[in-house]
Amino acid sequence: MRVTIKDVAREAGVAVSTVSRVMNDSGPVSPQTRSRIQTVAETLGYVPNDAARSLITNKTSTLGVLLPDLYGEFYSEVMRGIDQAARRNRYHMLVSNSHNDRNEIAKALRAMQGRVDGLIIMSPDIDAQALKANLPASQPVVLLNCFVDGCAFDSLNVDNYGGAYAMVRHLIGLGHRLIALFKGDAGNYDAQERLRGYRSALRDGGLAWSASLEYEGDFREGSGYEAARKLAGQAPRPTAVFASNDAMAVGAISAFRQEGLQVPADIAVVGFDDIPIARYMSPPLTSVHVPISELGARAVERLFVALREKNQQVRKQELLPTSLVVRGSCGAVKGASADTTHFR
Repeated sequence: MRVTIKDVAREAGVAVSTVSRVMNDSGPVSPQTRSRIQTVAETLGYVPNDAARSLITNKTSTLGVLLPDLYGEFYSEVMRGIDQAARRNRYHMLVSNSHNDRNEIAKALRAMQGRVDGLIIMSPDIDAQALKANLPASQPVVLLNCFVDGCAFDSLNVDNYGGAYAMVRHLIGLGHRLIALFKGDAGNYDAQERLRGYRSALRDGGLAWSASLEYEGDFREGSGYEAARKLAGQAPRPTAVFASNDAMAVGAISAFRQEGLQVPADIAVVGFDDIPIARYMSPPLTSVHVPISELGARAVERLFVALREKNQQVRKQELLPTSLVVRGSCGAVKGASADTTHFR
């Protein structure tokens, strides 16, 4: 038989409401009584019924997180930031993977209804219509790196365009004139903005754009590896590669090494995101720094504002700045480029 809150109250000699206050930490109880109730609950093996508690409090103490993928350091860092901020507020995460599929997104949103107090959504395929069709209007939502027309939702976006622009201008400042781009997923908002920054930097730097310098990718190491193998046989060969994320840069460096090309002596390689492993690469990877875990933590903070305000808060759309972290993979020396923010 499952031990109930009534069993704990009877054994401890207190009212059920007193046990409830202790378990929910929701009201004043003397230290002696609190200790006695906790001891009795542990002895009896009492486990609070979260479903019943949420019916009473109208709160699940859980945040829903919808990500396009769970693979790779970027998403691990996002989840780490979300988890740490959630636990500071005594909340838990319920995580789902949308696989960049519209039907899966709709299913995940419906599945989380009633199970979470608020939602953090990162998906390149989300739109306002899908959100409104699959979520109640009262559901607090914060969007991460999503482009949704209008101001109906709180959102946090990384300055993908500015970061890409600054990185390519850095490479131009180092003397590179043939700079290749390894693109991210087609249709992905981050990838599109990084592509736009790359092209703008070439134009403003007086360099001609060429489709032959752009290689297809999908933000995974394997696509960077394959793109690098193709590039190695190109003539004339680019002298620098801007990979749209660090994972592809990692794959590219591996492929160049197998093709007998040294980084950065024969070809410079730079990335985007500045994932934790970037500094431990050989050579260490120059990258556009994104405050990844902070991105997740700030999304949680924004969500708690919405929870406190009963989802009546003024919606904010925030753009998080990026910075360049210059390491060995681009071949720069200190002071080589005015666009460099800092060296590591």
